[in-house]
Amino acid sequence: MPKHSEILRSFIGKAFTASPSPFMRWLNPIIEDVGHEYLEFRYTVRQEWLNPMGTLHGGVSAAIIDDIIGARLACLDDLRIYITINNTIEYFAPAIEGDDIIAKSFIIKKGKQIVNAGCEIWNAEKTRLIAKGASNLLIKEAGNMKALG
Repeated sequence: MPKHSEILRSFIGKAFTASPSPFMRWLNPIIEDVGHEYLEFRYTVRQEWLNPMGTLHGGVSAAIIDDIIGARLACLDDLRIYITINNTIEYFAPAIEGDDIIAKSFIIKKGKQIVNAGCEIWNAEKTRLIAKGASNLLIKEAGNMKALG
C-alpha cells in the first residue's frame, strides 16, 4: 500500500480528490508541496466561506488549519490516529472571494502521548500572514483505520 505522502505527491498541482474526508473534499485543496517535514495546500476563497463583512470567515480558517494538520499527521504512516484536543488560532489579515491562500502545516513536537502541530495561512505570494494556528492532539492506536486512497 502506498504511503500517505506518496499519494499526496501524486496530486501535486491538482485537487486532492482521493481524500477519505468528505470535509477536505469540500474544501477542495490543491496540493502545492509535500515535504519531509511539512505539507502545503492552496485554496481559493469561495463565496460560501465569507463572513458578513465579505472576508474569509474565521471558522473556515480554523477548519483549514485543523484539516491540513490532520493530513500532515497522516503522512507519518504510523497506524495511529490523532485526536484534536485544542486549536489556538490567531488572525492577522483578511482574504476575500477569489483570493488564493496557502496553508502550510508542520509538526512542532511529537511526544509519546501528545503531538503539537502548527499551520500558517498566507496570501498566494506569501507576503501577508492571514492566520496561524497550533493544535495539541492525543495519540491513539488506530486499530482498524480506513486507509487513504
